[in-house]
Amino acid sequence: MQASKPLYEKIAFVASVAPAARKALRSLTATYGNVPLHEADIVVALGGDGLMLQTLHKLLGRKIPIYGMNRGSVGFLMNEFRENDLHARLSKARRSVVHPLSMHTQDIHGKRSRAHAINEVSLLRANFQAAKLRISIDNHVRLQTLICDGIIVATPAGSTAYNLSANGPILPLDAPLLALTPISAFRPRRWRGAILPQKARVAIEVLEPGKRPVNAVGDNVEVKDVHHVEIAMDSSQDLVMLHDPGHSLDERILREQFDW
Repeated sequence: MQASKPLYEKIAFVASVAPAARKALRSLTATYGNVPLHEADIVVALGGDGLMLQTLHKLLGRKIPIYGMNRGSVGFLMNEFRENDLHARLSKARRSVVHPLSMHTQDIHGKRSRAHAINEVSLLRANFQAAKLRISIDNHVRLQTLICDGIIVATPAGSTAYNLSANGPILPLDAPLLALTPISAFRPRRWRGAILPQKARVAIEVLEPGKRPVNAVGDNVEVKDVHHVEIAMDSSQDLVMLHDPGHSLDERILREQFDW
């Protein structure tokens, strides 16, 4: 009896620079082959969450599924590393579709730039002075002055990352929501942030930018000395991650709220 064709025949492997990841790359390539990214049906990423985010950015707009195996230090987005039966694992894996944030910035010199962020966009104070920010949602000022170390706008996929460390809420992956989380809010001291609809457009104006400089960071892109930042989810971009049954992002997000 002829064996059935695997669901994903053409695999492109990518790996971080970690020795364990490079060793896994050599071994898996010898067993399964390794096609160029532009020919791949699927990408298998060997490393940690940082590599997964880099790979998602690289494939933005292409809708190629990415299956990560943990060969790094942090593996929230990754599956357990195993070399055997990879084709079978890929065919049984569950899809998680996430959308990135679009970050539009203008710095104090008037220069404009744009970047995508899969986990979060964060604004961070750049010197010893606390940041002073004005927060608008859908062109309506909601907070005239927030004095803080910074602020985070996080997607559901990113809600368990930097956002959680700043005491922000964990969002279910399929929830049409964003988390708006302050970092060390000084005034108003008791403001703990907000949960916003996914379609919300967040505008953040930096007050006194000369005295209180602020940098904006979208995943691995940093813009220094920003004056105005607009953030919205880009629902036109589908990013597909695959996870083993029982280890989906939904399950991991639930587990994160109960494991201590």
